[in-house]
Amino acid sequence: MAIQQIMDLVDKGLMLPLMEEFYTIQGEGFHKGTAAYFIRIGGCDVGCHWCDVKESWNAETHPPTATGSIVENAAKYSDTIVVTGGEPLTWDMGPLTASLKERGLKIHIETSGAYPLTGVWDWICLSPKKNKLPVGNIHQKADELKVIVYNNHDFKFAEEQAEKVRKDCILYLQPEWSVREKVTPLIVDYVMRHPKWKVSLQTHKYLNIP
Repeated sequence: MAIQQIMDLVDKGLMLPLMEEFYTIQGEGFHKGTAAYFIRIGGCDVGCHWCDVKESWNAETHPPTATGSIVENAAKYSDTIVVTGGEPLTWDMGPLTASLKERGLKIHIETSGAYPLTGVWDWICLSPKKNKLPVGNIHQKADELKVIVYNNHDFKFAEEQAEKVRKDCILYLQPEWSVREKVTPLIVDYVMRHPKWKVSLQTHKYLNIP
């Protein structure tokens, strides 16, 4: 297939730059502890300096893979699918979610919201970043808001983002892994003083699983 043909299919969401796919336990947020099949899509220009999957940033290093093949693999493992990245909304998620829905699967997305929302989702985890803010109306569609805390200013940012979501959106503060020993006590104290928030931990890292 010619490069231009491939790129046309990628633009339409019929192929996606697949970084990796794996079956594991969701480690974060509301669904932590749930068995789920993860689809990690390459490509992200949000540029978080503390990102622990920087190898996902360059989409060109991840082969365009037919969306149908991704769905076939996912359906073998779990009824819960988590689409993550990179930043999955860099690409049109419509074809992927339509095909997963045809299989009767529950579909979750983890996104910064930096690009317009595409696709149909059962659960939207919005994890906004200061250097590239969410666009469109994704705040009103988010089921959970997960703010990563690296320093004290992130609490102010978290409150700014919390003002934009629905009242039933679940609010999480999660320590950035590399500074977890420093910021976890700050988060615990903050949540105890502001109980609308909950603590989210990367439990998969403590369990030493993907």
